[in-house]
Amino acid sequence: MARVRPLSGFPEWTPADRVVEAQVIDSLKEVFRLHGFAEIETRVVETLDRLAGKSDAAKEIYTLGRLGAEQDSEAKPGLHFDLTVPFARYTEEFQNDLAFPFRRFQIQKVWRGERPQEGRYREFYQADIDIVGRDNLPAHLEVEVAVVMARALASLPLPAVTMHVNNRRLVDGFYRGVGIEDVAGALRSVDKARQDRPRRGAR
Repeated sequence: MARVRPLSGFPEWTPADRVVEAQVIDSLKEVFRLHGFAEIETRVVETLDRLAGKSDAAKEIYTLGRLGAEQDSEAKPGLHFDLTVPFARYTEEFQNDLAFPFRRFQIQKVWRGERPQEGRYREFYQADIDIVGRDNLPAHLEVEVAVVMARALASLPLPAVTMHVNNRRLVDGFYRGVGIEDVAGALRSVDKARQDRPRRGAR
């Protein structure tokens, strides 16, 4: 009997693996709920123009289409590659039904069409928490997000975690200080160089 070859980047778990995965997800949900975050779930597809925006992320998006179907390329549905874009759309769509500041957590699968490497998959769970305001957001709420993230990680059977906080304005200031005006382009180049570093193995 021919051996079935696994599809690279799309993991499948044994029952024992699933027990561990479920325990991790349940632990995260418990911490998020204890801190007043409400769980939401968004659809797994968005239009390609919304997902990609003005970035070059389109090459990493898995698009959906029926064979022979004619469809405008920008309106074509694609699988979300993170939870930020669908949450922004969700907040805009349901803003009249939400109480602000809105504390949300979301744990769903996402899909990225990138080369799988050690520790990087094409399909994986992402766990997000956010607090969104209607007009402005007090700074202490941003600190609250970091505190909840730290407590969520501390609830897991992991070694001690150190959290490093970054601010985009510091990065912008650094690049502009050395004479780079296209900060977004520079960040993309640095990120691509980091991703292209040789890594051992892939699953």
